[in-house]
Amino acid sequence: MIYAGGDLANSGSGAGARTAFRARFPEIDLNLIVDYSKYHDVRVDNQFETDTLVPDLVQLQTLHDFTRWKRQGRLLQYKPAGFSKLHKKFKDPDGAWVAGMVIAFSYLYDVAAAGADAPQTPLDLVDPRWKGAIASSYPHDDDAVLYLYALYAETYGWDWMARLAAQQPQFARGTFSPGTAVTNKEKIIGVGAGGNPLATTPNRWVMTDGHPFMAWGQRLAILKQAANPTAAKLYLNWQLSTERQTSNSWSVRTDIAPPTGLKPIWEYPNAHLDGFPRFMEDRAQVERLKQTFALYFGEVKGDPTPGWPGLHPGA
Repeated sequence: MIYAGGDLANSGSGAGARTAFRARFPEIDLNLIVDYSKYHDVRVDNQFETDTLVPDLVQLQTLHDFTRWKRQGRLLQYKPAGFSKLHKKFKDPDGAWVAGMVIAFSYLYDVAAAGADAPQTPLDLVDPRWKGAIASSYPHDDDAVLYLYALYAETYGWDWMARLAAQQPQFARGTFSPGTAVTNKEKIIGVGAGGNPLATTPNRWVMTDGHPFMAWGQRLAILKQAANPTAAKLYLNWQLSTERQTSNSWSVRTDIAPPTGLKPIWEYPNAHLDGFPRFMEDRAQVERLKQTFALYFGEVKGDPTPGWPGLHPGA
C-alpha cells in the first residue's frame, strides 16, 4: 500500500508507477493512492496518532516530512540495490529515505503560437503581448510551484511579480493544469509545470542558463510500522533499478547518463537542487509566502484535482 503525491488519481507519475509496477510484478497486489502530498503527510500523521496506519510506503514532495519522521523513529532504515550509486543529494545516509525520481518545474510555451518572439527567459513573461495568454498552477497551493515563484521574486523583484499579476494569468489547481491549457490551445504559456527539456514541439519547456528553474528528488520511505515491508522493499528496488531509471529524463543515479543534450540535474546550479529541501524545512517562511502570493493572485479556488480520498484511503 503506497500513498503517492500527485495531481490526478488515474494519471500522472504516481498513477504511471502503479501501472508499470503491476505490469512488472502482476503477482503483487499493489494499491497506490494518489493525493496532494500536503494532504497525504498529515493523513499519515493522523493515522500515527490514531493507531490506524494504512500505507507501507510513502512517495511525497513534502521533503521536510522525511527528516522529521526519521527523527521520530517512524521510518525503516533500508538500503536498496544501487544505493551506493544514488547521488548524495538523493539519499539519507542511513537509508531512512531515498529519492526515486527527479521532477523539475519551469514554464513552457506553444512553439507555433508563440512564434519568433517566444519567451526565452522568465523575464519575458511580463511582456504586454502575453497579457491574457498565460496559465499557471497556484503557487500558494503547491510548495514546489511556490518555490519556483519565490525564486522568480528573489531574482527579478516583487515589482516584476506585480507586472506578472497584471498579465491576468489563469490559475488552476494541479501542476498538470498549465500544460493542459497550452496543449489544448487555451493559452500560449504555462507556468509552474513539469516537462521534458528535450521536447521542441508542440510545446517547449524552458530552462535557460542564468535564469532560475527548480528541481528535486521525490522522496520515498518505508514506514517502520508497515504491514508489508517485503513488498515495499521490492517497490524501492524496482524504482531505483537501471530498468526504471533509464526511462526518465534525469536519473537519481550517478551511473546512468541523461539523454544526449542534458547534463545530470546536479550540474545545473539554476535548478536549485539544494535550495528546495532547505525551503521546505522553513515552514514559517513557506506560510508567509503562501499568503503573500494570495495578495498578488487571489485565494486558491477549486476542488483538489485527485478528489477527496478521506482519512483512511485503501484501508
